[in-house]
Amino acid sequence: MSEMNEYTPELFELIDQDGNKKQFELIDAAEIRGEQYYAMLPAVEDEDFLNADCDLVILKSIDENGEEILASIDDDDEFEVVSAFFLERMEEALNAFDDDDENEIEADE
Repeated sequence: MSEMNEYTPELFELIDQDGNKKQFELIDAAEIRGEQYYAMLPAVEDEDFLNADCDLVILKSIDENGEEILASIDDDDEFEVVSAFFLERMEEALNAFDDDDENEIEADE
């Protein structure tokens, strides 16, 4: 397999408020209004990943005692702005991917 087809996801182990650990894959990151945010999906842990329920998780970077931690966004307005930003970027990326596929099909004809 060529190196161009290899993909190594950036994984984060997050701990929820109940102390449960779960792996998440970083999909996107952005600074919005001076704050750093991360969009993640639960990491694929089995071969049935196409049928897996993948809810987008958006977290905010905060400083706690000099250490960066990722936290949920409690403000509804802030969450709305940030989630709309990431969803728009994901849609743009998917549209660009679809456009590339169409160009390859036209080139093959």
